[in-house]
Amino acid sequence: MATTEFGQAVRRWRERVSPEAAGLPVGGQRRTPGLRREEVSQLAGISVDYITRLEHDLRAATARYPADQRLSRLVAELLMHSDRFAELWDSGIAGHHEAARKTIDHPHVGAVTLDCDILTVAGSDLRIMVYTAEPGTEDAERLALITTLGIQTLVG
Repeated sequence: MATTEFGQAVRRWRERVSPEAAGLPVGGQRRTPGLRREEVSQLAGISVDYITRLEHDLRAATARYPADQRLSRLVAELLMHSDRFAELWDSGIAGHHEAARKTIDHPHVGAVTLDCDILTVAGSDLRIMVYTAEPGTEDAERLALITTLGIQTLVG
């Protein structure tokens, strides 16, 4: 399955649901009808980047994260509301996904071990690398600290 074809299926699903139907305020001009990625993100409790990633690599994501209830609910909703999504889902074709674990030695917080997911878009040289830390771990705390470094002045 072409990545653009799958992405189009997810976009069509978003276009079918109005903000009012999802309990969101309408407000402002929209380039396209339906929900924005930001609104889907808010409703699903996941990041906009993750929504974009799912549009490109949803089947591989469910195989990698079988216990992710939010992802399972999103897939169930898509299957229920989109015949095209169901057809693509049943085909079983997915983009390529690689996973690795990397330890980064940060100059201010020390060693941080992260999961590195590399998503490859079929038919292109595009590679998306996503670094995450296991929630609730010291690595997650260090990663959160790293995101604030650079916007604050360290005194010491």
